[in-house]
Amino acid sequence: MEKQRILVLDDDPIVGLSCKRILGAEGYLVSIVTRGEDAIKRISNEEFDLLISDVRLPDIYGIEVLQETKTIQPKTDVVIITGYPTLEDAKESIRLGALEYLEKPFTPDFMLNVAKRVFDKRGWILRKAFIDQFKEYITPISDLDEKTIFYKDGVWARPLRDGSWEIGFDVRYWFLAGQLLYVDLFKEMDITAGKPFARLLSGDGQIRELKAPVSGHIRENNIKVNDTMCVLAKDCLSESWLMWLVRVAPLLKAQA
Repeated sequence: MEKQRILVLDDDPIVGLSCKRILGAEGYLVSIVTRGEDAIKRISNEEFDLLISDVRLPDIYGIEVLQETKTIQPKTDVVIITGYPTLEDAKESIRLGALEYLEKPFTPDFMLNVAKRVFDKRGWILRKAFIDQFKEYITPISDLDEKTIFYKDGVWARPLRDGSWEIGFDVRYWFLAGQLLYVDLFKEMDITAGKPFARLLSGDGQIRELKAPVSGHIRENNIKVNDTMCVLAKDCLSESWLMWLVRVAPLLKAQA
């Protein structure tokens, strides 16, 4: 079987070398470039199965490289990585055909599973070591069936032992065709029942607002929500994962 070829574009040599070491050890053929124009030249003259590209580059914007890549080699998959994630970049990445939009830094296992999901979209199985890294950010629905007292339009809420409330969304409800899903949590520290507290960017390019089922003061945000989206790919939805977004206290009123 021919080895998959990966081109890594990042102006930080440490990131490039790390990707080459991590992915090369798994048998992938990895090339590294530090400038967007160099990446476009390589893609124009060579065939690559996957491009992993940073957004902020010294010469051109990484989104432009994504666009050129999809024009030159439409079958090449693209994963965007960035230390400065924005909703606008995520939306544009989806529109142009990126499979993932990921925040740096990431662990070796995280990057390996991204590559495996790209190269095995139908049969990708989540490794236990990987899921363990995110177990505090996701919850099996089997653990919530008796404790979840609110569920509407893909949003759920449950009481916690310390008197606060956990609010989140059902990934299966919102994940469209296994495509990228980006979560944008609002900056406000208070939420109001019936009012939006977060929005989801889905693979069809639409933005959907999530309405809070309860009112309260945010004690904690799920800071790993977008990293964790990678583990909740289409082939894992049968595991019935829910994801919490915020923990609030106190509960004032539940939405009818």
